[in-house]
This record gives sequence, C-alpha cells and structure tokens, in this order.
Amino acid sequence: MKHKLELIYFKMRALAEAPRLLFHYTNIEYEDVMSWDYYGKDWSEVKPNIPFKQLPMLMVDRKYQICQSMAIMTFIENLAGINITDPILNAKANAIMQSSQELFMPLNPTVNFATGDKFIKKKHDMIPFLMSRFEDLEKAIIENDKKFFILDEPRACDFVTFHHLDLSKMLDSSIIKKFPRLEKFLEDMMSIENIKNYLNKRPELIDVSIDPKLIIDGVPHPTGVKKT
Repeated sequence: MKHKLELIYFKMRALAEAPRLLFHYTNIEYEDVMSWDYYGKDWSEVKPNIPFKQLPMLMVDRKYQICQSMAIMTFIENLAGINITDPILNAKANAIMQSSQELFMPLNPTVNFATGDKFIKKKHDMIPFLMSRFEDLEKAIIENDKKFFILDEPRACDFVTFHHLDLSKMLDSSIIKKFPRLEKFLEDMMSIENIKNYLNKRPELIDVSIDPKLIIDGVPHPTGVKKT
C-alpha cells in the first residue's frame, strides 16, 4: 500500500536529515514541507498543539502523526521491509542509533545557529565529548567487522550516525580524520548511488559560524523556524 508521506521540518540540517537519507536510500516517495507551509501559521502559534511540541513530524495520509525522528526512522525501515528481525542484531542497531543521536546536542544547534565567539566556545566545550563518542563508535564498527555498523548494507542506525559524523565536519573537519574507520564508513555511505544523488542535490549549508544559511532553490535563507 502506497502512503502519502509528508516530512515537516524547518530550515536547518538537523533531525530531519537522517529520515531524508533513508527515504532516498529506500526509494520511498515523500514530500519535504516547511512547517509554515504545512500549517499556514508561524511556528510559535503551531507549537503548543504539536505532539511533544517539536518537529520533525511525518504525516501519513494526512491522518497519522509520527513524531520523534527515531520513531520516523523505525517507521521508514518497516515500510521499506528492511527492518532487522534478529532480536540481538536489532538491539545492537538500536544502541548504535541511540548513541549517535546523543550527538545531537550541542552539535546540531551549534553548526546550524551559533556564530562568532559563541560558536568558538561551544566548539571548544564539546570536542572532548565528540572525541569520546567517536571513539565508542569507531570501536563498535571495528568489532562488528561489517561494512556498516550492523550489516553489509546500511540500516536506520547507519543513517543517523552518518548525519552526525558528516555534520561534525562543518564544526571541525579535523576531528573525523582521527578515526579512519569512521572516515571509511562515511565514504562507503556516500558511495551509495541514491545517497550520492541526494547529497549532491540537497540544500547547501553555508557560512557556518558566521551567519548560517541554507541555499534553497538557489536562494540563501537564514537557518531557523521562520519563513523567509
């Protein structure tokens, strides 16, 4: 059964990115919709009525609301029929996904919004945590001895991890270079044709640390939750 799928989010490269990657990998059609276009109102007016008061949200058939990015990832996996059925491997995959998702704060907000001295301080403060978590992820992928974190084909946990590792290069491109197996993981993900095509076409995030913007349809827009 084909569903109408609408992924609602804002102008930033953050929690909607892993679902977008997984949608493209699985060839599942969906529509990217900005919050203000979907609801016809400013986010401040919409937020109190949204489950958990946050986005992204995946609307299914204009009827069902799937909230929380990890729940969205699980839904896409199940819809594509690539969910991991072995309970042990599934638990390991969930551990990787949860551990990677913990990189969200403060990495994503810093890259998307922080500028000047605030960017520099946030970057300095978070590097020890990033180094520690990257060490954990490098150890996990080496120990599992597969092309990706669980299997020789990527699953939801790989796309979540990819997003945060890839975004870290915009904070400090030297960090990932200290972890050769994670660098190889990024290369393997980017070599997948559907992923390569998406990465080449997605809105470019520019002027990080100065005045972050997304290039949407050739026009630079400041990152944020307001229509421009």
